[in-house]
Amino acid sequence: MANPSLRPAPRPEATGWSTLHRHHIGVDVGGTLIKYAAVDMADGELTTPVLRRPTPVPATPEAVAEQLALLVEELSEGPGAPHPESSVGVTLPAIIRRGVAHSAANIDDAWIGLDARRFLAERLGRTVQVLNDADAAGLAEVRYGAGRGNAGTVLIITLGTGIGSALFVDGKLVPNLELGHLELGGVDAEVRASALAREREGLDWPDYADRLQQYFAHLEFLFSPDLIVVGGGISVRHEEFLPRLRLDTRVVPAELRNEAGIIGAARHAYLAVPPPEA
Repeated sequence: MANPSLRPAPRPEATGWSTLHRHHIGVDVGGTLIKYAAVDMADGELTTPVLRRPTPVPATPEAVAEQLALLVEELSEGPGAPHPESSVGVTLPAIIRRGVAHSAANIDDAWIGLDARRFLAERLGRTVQVLNDADAAGLAEVRYGAGRGNAGTVLIITLGTGIGSALFVDGKLVPNLELGHLELGGVDAEVRASALAREREGLDWPDYADRLQQYFAHLEFLFSPDLIVVGGGISVRHEEFLPRLRLDTRVVPAELRNEAGIIGAARHAYLAVPPPEA
């Protein structure tokens, strides 16, 4: 991760509902781990260490909510705790529309069709905002990381077990893009070009870069982006494959790495408008 002290502070934002408090809780729910911390929205810096809990098996809404209630209590009692009225942002590996989950990847299918925002708010006794995990990482990178200060069309692509994606146009998120499911070589792109695909097939870096070249060239044709930010755990080895790409679009590695989902979740909670029940 780039030295946070070297990142220029973002421009201040207008205040409103949720922005009365600078510190918000960000929770990144994954298939194996739940990662969480409190985040200062002025600069995207964590005010607590990143903490981790195992994701329950099965990861039903009730089981996950129980863990979230415990972690919110934990953060609320420790140093750097956010204000009791500040919001909680939660990422899920799911398509999220107006707080409702419409898919479930590596979590229990009971999430599908659930108003996750309302459900978690009731269980936690706090205002909760929910969003897709890749969208959260994108929010963080565009505001505080490798995409900051870039107007136009910015694509965030995360390479991991699958391929996550987030699209921003002049800083505004176009939610729930599933660009890992674009066809590449007759199958979903993530089957051929994810970090897991490289490991599974034993691809060396030049061969893997060829796969990514096909994928990113297709994205470039479809979206004409001004910038592509590449994240995921494999981005720590970006020097092995990014210089091999031949694109018209500037491609840079993500900066926030494993903290991006947490920071983006907190930012989503910070910016959110009041839900209807508020």
